[in-house]
Order: sequence, then structure tokens, then C-alpha cells
Amino acid sequence: MNGKIWLSSPHMSDEGYEMEYIREAFHTNWIAPLGANVTEFEKELAEKIGIKTAAALTTGTAAIHLALKAVGVGSGDIVFCQSLTFSATANPIIYQDAVPVFVDSNLETWNMDPTALEEAFIKYPNVKAVIVVHLYGLSADMDKIMEICNRYNVPVIEDAAESLGTYFKGTHTGTFGEYGIFSFNGNKIITTSGGGMLVSNNKEQIAKARFWATQARDQARHYQHSELGFNYRMSNVVAGIGRGQLKVLDQRVAKKRYIFNYYQEKLSGLDGVSFMPINEWNEPNCWLSCITLSSVVRPLDIMIVLEQNNIESRPIWKPMHMQPFFAEYDYVGGTVSEQLFENGVCLPSDTKMTDEDLDRVCTLIKGVWK
Repeated sequence: MNGKIWLSSPHMSDEGYEMEYIREAFHTNWIAPLGANVTEFEKELAEKIGIKTAAALTTGTAAIHLALKAVGVGSGDIVFCQSLTFSATANPIIYQDAVPVFVDSNLETWNMDPTALEEAFIKYPNVKAVIVVHLYGLSADMDKIMEICNRYNVPVIEDAAESLGTYFKGTHTGTFGEYGIFSFNGNKIITTSGGGMLVSNNKEQIAKARFWATQARDQARHYQHSELGFNYRMSNVVAGIGRGQLKVLDQRVAKKRYIFNYYQEKLSGLDGVSFMPINEWNEPNCWLSCITLSSVVRPLDIMIVLEQNNIESRPIWKPMHMQPFFAEYDYVGGTVSEQLFENGVCLPSDTKMTDEDLDRVCTLIKGVWK
């Protein structure tokens, strides 16, 4: 009963799909970057989410970086970025020597607040791009966000790192903007150990992103480089893991939702507990099950009790505008993202958890109130 319960750890398929593709890579000696697994992983993921093309990269961060480069973000350009997110969303803005302006979230979605976004456009009409996040597998309100950005003719980049398998009104997140990005880090809903994907309906620009990601090597017999390149291409072995994982994505989403529903049933009666918002138009993957507290019980009380019992949990992301590195940059909105950070807890959401594990977590949390 005291075994480690993780927040969200890698979960390989019971069928061993991943090893089939890895063995193929070894058998054909395509161990170095590129190969059939890379090409097929790109095709299979694009087909899965209903978009034309994809580029497999080393990280989701690399995907955001290339998306910003592809929409022309450069030195001094302003980029609107959701404040309530992980730093990997914002860091590539700095890579491009651009200027982030952080935008608040709303309680309806926990994601970018369209009202605050409109205020940001009024304040900074010359913005170059907008990065919206689908936090914890919850879709942002893409109808309102796309309407605003289309009106100002500014491209949208969707950080769907946490939302593979999430739908907004029946359409996969990551497919609404000019570019979408996904992450396959070890804690994501499917993993390649590390890796990311840049997706778009613009085949020409994805081809250009692949070129940049392969050190921008020109077509020549000798090594020639006319543009700045990056070493961002996913390896063929890693892509094999991704192909296998993609086969069980639907299973993982189903289990994540089961975990969320279990917590909701067992904990919603506790004084001051609220769950992350599930809207009728949002089919989330529930990557992490998150709660907020408005009682004498505080997030740290829960996290300490779980930690003492060998169970991993986490605070809600600390907003970017509160981070020391980004403190000098402007912020538009109210205090929603700050409130979510101060009052939120990410509960263990590992897809290998049993009902006994879930009951153990819930019993410990209920004990805090006693």
C-alpha cells in the first residue's frame, strides 16, 4: 500500500507496439536521426488529429521556436503569450530576441481570456503572433480567440503540449491556429521519452521547418548553409516509440478521464474544493486532474500529506508574469492566473494507477479536512 504513486509517468503499451518499431530501427540500422519511423510518425499523427502535415522534432519547445520563426517573429517583435503556463511556452520568444506580453486566463477555461486578449491588442496593435495554451488538456475558447486574432490578422500558435487527444467542438486542439505544437516528454499523455511535433496545414512551411531543424543544410554535394539552422530533428529510434504510443492514445485519454471522474465523485463534497472546468464544448484529455481550494485547507497541506505517503503532486503552474526572469515584461489582465496558482493542486494522474491507488489518494486528502 506504500508503493510510489507518480503524478504522470511514462506508460508503455501492454502490446509492446513500441518495441516492434524500435527493433525495426535496429534491424535496418536506422539508429541515427531520420528514417522510416520519423516519416511515418509524422504522417500518423497528422492523420490522427486531422491536419495536413507535421514535423517531428526533439522537443515541444523546439516546435514553438520554429513556429515563431515561421511566422516571421524577430528582434523586437511583440508576442502575446498566455501567462498561466510552463516556461517552455515563453522561452522561445526570447530565443528569437522578441518581446513577450503576458495575457491572463479566465475561470471558464483556465486558459487565455479573450477579453484580456482584446485589451492586449488595443494596447499593442502591432503584435506579431499569439501563443495560446491548452492547459492540463483543457481547451481554450478557440472560437473567440481565433475571431479576435483573425480580425487583427495575427497568426495563432497553439501550445497543445498537454492536450493531445483533446477536442474543441469536435475538432482536435492544435489544428486551429497557423501552427500547433505537441510534446512527448516523459510525463505527457503519450511519450517518446523526449520529443515534440510541429503541425500545420501549410505543407510548404512545415517543409521549411524541417530544413531549419536539420541545420539548414542546403542541397549541395558539400556542406553549405545559407541560413541559420538548428539541430532539432527527432531520431528514428525515438520516433518508433512515438508510433507505438500513438496506437494507445485513445486508451490513455479514457484512463485520464476515468481518473478525473473518480476524484470528482470522491472529493467534490469536501468544503471549498472545486475542479478544473469541463465545458460542454470541451472534450479534454484530462492530462492532469486539478482542483482549487477556497477553505482553511491550503494546497501545501495536501501536497505535504501526499508527499509523506510517497505520492507525487504539484502546484498549478506559476504564471510567467510572476517569474523572476520575465518580471520586466508587460502583463494584461486581472488576477485569475495568480489565484489559480495560489489555490490549485495537480493531483496524481498516472494512467497506471489502480482503483486502490486512487482510493488511497482520496482517503489521505479527506483526512486533511479531519
